[in-house]
Amino acid sequence: MIRRTINWGFETLDKYVVLRYLIAGGTAGVTDLIVLYVLNSVFGMHYLLSAVLAFIVAFVVSFTGHKFWTFKSHEEETRKQIVMYLGSTIFGLGLNTLLMYIFVDHFHMQVILSQIIVGFMVAGVSFFISRNLVFKYKPKEPTL
Repeated sequence: MIRRTINWGFETLDKYVVLRYLIAGGTAGVTDLIVLYVLNSVFGMHYLLSAVLAFIVAFVVSFTGHKFWTFKSHEEETRKQIVMYLGSTIFGLGLNTLLMYIFVDHFHMQVILSQIIVGFMVAGVSFFISRNLVFKYKPKEPTL
C-alpha cells in the first residue's frame, strides 16, 4: 500500500510540470526566505541587500532543480541555459527588489511577509519565461 502510494506520487510528479515547478521553486523559495531571515534578522544586514544575496543563493537551487527535474532539459547546452536563466533571474531580481521596496517602504509591510507575496508574483512570471524561452519545455503528457 505504501509503495503503491509512493509510486503514484512519483508518477503524478512525472506527468505534471506545474507540480514539479512548484516543488522546485518552493524549495528555492524556502532557501530564499531562510537566507533573507538569517542575513536580515540574525546578522542585522539591510533588508534590500539581504534580499539580493538571498535571491542569488536561491538561484543556484532554482536552476539546478528546474533544469534537471522540472523541465528535464538534459540535452540542451547548460552554459547557454545558465546565461538565459541568469538573464531571466536578473529581471526577476529587479522586479523582486522593486516590489520589496514598494511593499516595505510604501505599504509598510513586514519584510518576510513582503518577500512571500513578492516571491509568488515573481514566480508566476518566471515560470512562463523558463518554460518557453530558457528550457523550451515540450511536454510528453498534459501539463496541469
